Amino acid sequence: MNAALLLPMIALVLWSLVMWLWMYATRLPAIISMKMAMDPNAPSGQQMAQLPPRVRWKADNYNHLMEQPVLFYALALALTQMGATGTVVSALAWSYVVLRVMHSLVQALGNRIEWRFGVFVLSNIPLFGLCGYALMQALSL
Repeated sequence: MNAALLLPMIALVLWSLVMWLWMYATRLPAIISMKMAMDPNAPSGQQMAQLPPRVRWKADNYNHLMEQPVLFYALALALTQMGATGTVVSALAWSYVVLRVMHSLVQALGNRIEWRFGVFVLSNIPLFGLCGYALMQALSL
């Protein structure tokens, strides 16, 4: 099996876990310092909205890593199953991972929305490239 696309996929999963740790490393101390009582009857997100923005940004980014990257995982697995190899596909996959890490850092450290949006848009370029490559591979099978 060609594992060239599995490594960037694993790297993005690992980054997601780093963001999960960072989220709780900031969230739990904030909850404790605010003496926030957890209310199971509060509407979803209402209590966490009380946390300082710098704390919420990590959770927001973790949620983002559970959304669009799912498309990347599906494409990487599909391309791996099709035996896709080569520098182009590997460069596209790693570009996506690097841009998603950059997106996380922009959001978690300062959340400059115009920078975050720019990096997000750029991250879609390799995703579109991988999708096009996968489509060409699937049509040629």
